[in-house]
Amino acid sequence: MNAVTQDAQQHAAQRPAFPFAALIGQASLQQALLLAAIDPGLGGVLVSGPRGTAKSTAARALAELLPEGQLVNLPLGASEDRLIGTLDIETVLRDGAVRFSPGLLAKAHRGVLYVDEVNLLPDALVDALLDAAASGVNTVERDGVSHSHEASFVLIGTMNPEEGELRPQLIDRFGLMVELQNCFEPRVREEIVKARLAFDLDPSGFRAGYAGQQAQYVERIHAARNALPQLSFDDAVHAHVSALCIDAAVDGLRADLVMLRAARALAAFEQAEAVSSQHVERVAEAVLVHRRHHRETSSAGDVRDSQSEAVAGDLPQRSAVSRSANAAGDCDWGYLPPEPTATAHVKGVIPLSVKKR
Repeated sequence: MNAVTQDAQQHAAQRPAFPFAALIGQASLQQALLLAAIDPGLGGVLVSGPRGTAKSTAARALAELLPEGQLVNLPLGASEDRLIGTLDIETVLRDGAVRFSPGLLAKAHRGVLYVDEVNLLPDALVDALLDAAASGVNTVERDGVSHSHEASFVLIGTMNPEEGELRPQLIDRFGLMVELQNCFEPRVREEIVKARLAFDLDPSGFRAGYAGQQAQYVERIHAARNALPQLSFDDAVHAHVSALCIDAAVDGLRADLVMLRAARALAAFEQAEAVSSQHVERVAEAVLVHRRHHRETSSAGDVRDSQSEAVAGDLPQRSAVSRSANAAGDCDWGYLPPEPTATAHVKGVIPLSVKKR
């Protein structure tokens, strides 16, 4: 890394973040990010949308609300060692002690790990990211030597669908997904532009106007994290989650687990006494939007099968009707009456004489 790149990163780190409370027209994104902040074990948030829809702005804004306030960027060209860390095998062999050089996962602990254009990241790195995000632990193994450390962070991956999609087995492992769209409402666009111009003109003054709301977010996230273990799910909530996931024809049970945890995080954030079906409804779309399958093919197959069974069961009846119709000289359903065919005379074949031995 050259000096120019280092200076640019330091400048970006020192630049004040746009307040999370000042985001406009991003209610679904704000909810998903808050849920992931309350329960990082959800597996992160995938944000899909065109350029200029405040994806990176929201990620930086969320990091400021977390205990460490740390935002770690994962560049596309990063190696696996830089992400998960490395073990000095020579030190292990010589001194018998594990010498671990931490990577970006360790640096992101209790903060936000942000990956821009995650759909362009190598699959091996995406696997490592998602494993650590879901488990909260990073394990590095080299030549039979392993080292583990805590890695509880909020994973935020952004992507522009015009540049390619994630593989299905990878996109399913993101806990939540939000699809952003361009805003075409004049009033909302004006509010967004005015807020951004005001922030760029006077960042400190703009942030001061939202200081109270920001502090409330920090307190509510902290309280919600503490309340999670006390919230449970009754049978009605379980049944509602199962029905939604079955109707969406999801693969496996990951969607059920994520939906329950997301509903619990929402209930904790709102200081509810129990998780309800209303909480499930409000998080369902973010859980199912990237896991939903259409069952048109299977439905068409069922229709064909039922039609075949009906035809098979109706064959004797149709045969009887066709026979009566043929007898009357009127055929139905495409059946043709028997027709006599002429015979042709075949000349006799002269047998060959048997050769004498």
